[in-house]
Amino acid sequence: MKNKLSLFAVPYVGWMSIFVVAPIIIMVVYAFSTAAGDFTLENFARMGTYTAVFTRSFKLAIIATLIALLIGYPVSYMLSKEGPQVQRIAMVLIMLPMWMNFLLRTYSWMSILENNGLLNQLFQQIGLIDLYNQVAMHFASDPAAYVPIDHFQMIGTQGAVVLGMVYNYLPFMILPIYSVLVKLDHSLIEAARDLGASSVQVFRKVILPLSLPGVLSGITMVFVPSVSTFAISRLLGGGTQMMLGDLIEQQFLGGAYNPQLGAAIALVMMAIVVVCMLVMNRFGDGEEQAVML
Repeated sequence: MKNKLSLFAVPYVGWMSIFVVAPIIIMVVYAFSTAAGDFTLENFARMGTYTAVFTRSFKLAIIATLIALLIGYPVSYMLSKEGPQVQRIAMVLIMLPMWMNFLLRTYSWMSILENNGLLNQLFQQIGLIDLYNQVAMHFASDPAAYVPIDHFQMIGTQGAVVLGMVYNYLPFMILPIYSVLVKLDHSLIEAARDLGASSVQVFRKVILPLSLPGVLSGITMVFVPSVSTFAISRLLGGGTQMMLGDLIEQQFLGGAYNPQLGAAIALVMMAIVVVCMLVMNRFGDGEEQAVML
């Protein structure tokens, strides 16, 4: 019986070995090698020149994750209190954009945010751009020299990149939180209320700690792709907001071609992400045990 079970595991082990373990080994070898194949640490030393890219990547990923959490938790909490039919409809609506290609979703935001896009046209129609020009001219040091704008510049900004991240990854925040909240033991909530706890205390002392596993899963599922994205930053950032994904892609496929440096950057990024995940999981386990006590 054990031999048969072992045979069933062969495809899985083979798949993981070829597509997970082998690429990581190759990446490690490249990261500690020169183009000639000699051992070196120079690839890691050169990463200091890209400090701004690292800072920007983690800053925007953290902002996008926090916004997704601030939106996703209330949505998940409200959905968990609705009936089954409303929950099913809401889940379909939340997942509906995910059925569309990732690049198509990002391109659609480009058409909305570009200089003559839908959003700027709306701002022109409601007079927001004219109002901005009037206010800016009033506060300008030299009103006569002020040049009025005819659109808001949104493409090529960090705000556009964050918006793209939140839009594309928000379902990954909502789903794990919702799946935890909908399965909460309501007898614990009732017991807390019977003991005189207010609604705020029930949420802070019972619901929030018990939902932390879902929150931490959501944070991980949003933060990891956000910090390593390159399609969103390239399209919505207009090529001016380089992030780690763009930098790594540039080293492997771009004109800079330096796979050894690209592998070193990818290895460091992976290590940072793994450490963050371990810390969050450790924190989540501690909070959950505290509630149980």
